[in-house]
Amino acid sequence: MYRPATPLASDSISTAPGSVQKPSALRAPPLALLGKHSARPQIPFLSALAMLGYGLAGAVSPYLGVWLRNHDPRLPFVISGVVLLLTALGLSRVERGLAQEAALTKPAAPAKPLGAVATLFIASMVILSLGYQLHFAINSAPFFLRFAAPDQLPWLMPVFWIGFNLAMFPASAIVKHRGGLIVMGAAGLLGALAVLVAEIAGSLNVLIAAQFLAGAAWGCMLMSAVSAALAIGESGTEGKVTGLVFSALALATFARMAAVAGGLQKLPEYSPLLHWAPVACWSVAGAGLLVIAASRMQARRI
Repeated sequence: MYRPATPLASDSISTAPGSVQKPSALRAPPLALLGKHSARPQIPFLSALAMLGYGLAGAVSPYLGVWLRNHDPRLPFVISGVVLLLTALGLSRVERGLAQEAALTKPAAPAKPLGAVATLFIASMVILSLGYQLHFAINSAPFFLRFAAPDQLPWLMPVFWIGFNLAMFPASAIVKHRGGLIVMGAAGLLGALAVLVAEIAGSLNVLIAAQFLAGAAWGCMLMSAVSAALAIGESGTEGKVTGLVFSALALATFARMAAVAGGLQKLPEYSPLLHWAPVACWSVAGAGLLVIAASRMQARRI
């Protein structure tokens, strides 16, 4: 079994992978357009397609970090800035066209205020996002360093994102028939189990399988969260609820950055908390979402 030579090596690497994944509320506007102008049965598949870029970015980020060591570090900022500008211009043109078409057909209905279900849904999203940040950005690299050398991390960390990308499209079919809240809750419980296995894994192969399942669970959670947000906000608040989903992701990212900046992962007294918090976050939020989904189904029957 490989052991890192010094704790400093693992500490410096453990925070790097998560630092390239920056959730952003900029994803909300195009998804809001998707929710307003797409047929309801198509939304789960389109949500998975939208989140595919998120997963692909996470998968290639370790390799990109290695490649950028020999290139100008300003290059990705220039490329991403140009792509963002072109995307924003294209979306603004599409939105103006859709708005004019909608104005000719029917007047816009007034948006309803967010209810208790939306509030509980966003609170659960914050907890799920925090569990993801703690598991992937802080704990995953040290888990792998129990069995592998540091230079193998760029090949091992993307296992999480491979599971993420592969699970979303099959899960979108379940969301289409059962709803996003149910899939989110079930995926949260499955992800908690996968993180628990990763925590106690006794070999590299078991850890790889656990990371793959954890990534698959997070992919199902995120894809179904977008679908659920669009369904909850179907009365005219699609943009608001979807924006809050990505704001929850951003809030969890800032919480993780604050914990790393404060050196929380280096303090022995907080080590058990950081290791077991992802399991608690995903299991508690997953169970809560299943309760919300069951209550909504019961209310529809009455």
